[in-house]
Amino acid sequence: MTNERLNELYAIYHDGLIDDTLGYWLPNCVDKEDGGFTFAMDREGNVYDTDKGMWQQCRFTWMIAEMYNEVEPRPEWLELAKHGVDFIDKHGFDIDGRMWFHVTKEGEPIRKRRYVFTETFAAIAYAAYSKASGDQAYAKKAQDLFDQIIHYTSTPGALEAKFTDVRKANGIGFPMIMTNVCQQLRKNLGGNQWDAYIDEYITSMRDDYMKHDIKCVMETLSEDNEIMDTFDGRLLNPGHAIEGAWFVMQEARLRGDKEMLQQGLTMLDWMWERGWDKEHGGIIYFRDVYDKPIQEYWHDMKFWWPQNEAIIATLMAYVETGDEKYAKWHQQIHDYGYQNFHDKEHGEWYGYLHRDGRVSTDLKGNLWKAPFHYPRQQLICSQLVDELRKR
Repeated sequence: MTNERLNELYAIYHDGLIDDTLGYWLPNCVDKEDGGFTFAMDREGNVYDTDKGMWQQCRFTWMIAEMYNEVEPRPEWLELAKHGVDFIDKHGFDIDGRMWFHVTKEGEPIRKRRYVFTETFAAIAYAAYSKASGDQAYAKKAQDLFDQIIHYTSTPGALEAKFTDVRKANGIGFPMIMTNVCQQLRKNLGGNQWDAYIDEYITSMRDDYMKHDIKCVMETLSEDNEIMDTFDGRLLNPGHAIEGAWFVMQEARLRGDKEMLQQGLTMLDWMWERGWDKEHGGIIYFRDVYDKPIQEYWHDMKFWWPQNEAIIATLMAYVETGDEKYAKWHQQIHDYGYQNFHDKEHGEWYGYLHRDGRVSTDLKGNLWKAPFHYPRQQLICSQLVDELRKR
């Protein structure tokens, strides 16, 4: 990459994060009446639904606290993070200590999911806010939530089962997300107790989900880690595996571990090959491991977040290896994302495209999409580009 290209990318990532992305969301998404944030906005900032996803409250609270910690200690960002944790504290938890997934504008509970991913995002939000504010009470809340996650996921029957015992299965989502959760808690809370957990989760991704004979990172496996010849068992989510790849590379960078780095690079290589749309560009949402038909009707759409994760992963791979293959891949996915998803008039990214790049809806947020994957991509990539510039 030339100096000119690096300077161009830095402006897109760093300046775009503050001006283009936050400039779109703020102050429109801030609910000053009932607390928290409202994300179901179209490209012009009109609100179409005032319900609040607790995932998204936690993710944006983490994001804004992370920007305070990593970019600039702006008082207004700390105030927004406090606005977020206050809503989470007040409306995020059921009486059993588990978290709600979906609440009304006022915070009245609508539903709870049978997994602990909401808790993972609350834990990193609390940890980032604790570091930003210096309030150790939130460090304890983050630790308590982590301990609760471990309890629920290691105690049979603690969580209500979604399926029967007829076809037990495991998913890569838990070890992948928990790798990053532990990385975030280690960074913002300190301590080395997180390393053993990270080792366990990265080892699981390597030994269980990476199938070298078919060069694939599986999304779901049977209880004994075998591929199931069913719709669900064959389903691949390339963007998910690519996200996991940069979590692994990030840990390898920190430790200087070449073997771990190779694991992350291999995950990226395999799933880029399976996920990149050679006809239209971009990362396709679902693939079948054996190229059989897929039952999900949105399987060939382009969602925003796999593009964000691939932009991070390819750039991180280039920073670590200097391999021009990764520079080429990064330019491909960066150019595709910013040419097709980016709303150049109003800012931010659209969430959903048809396979050929046509915008499916101009909503910028919903219960699943909020300012998390995209601004996280901008933050991390601005740091990686700055690292290259300083070299």
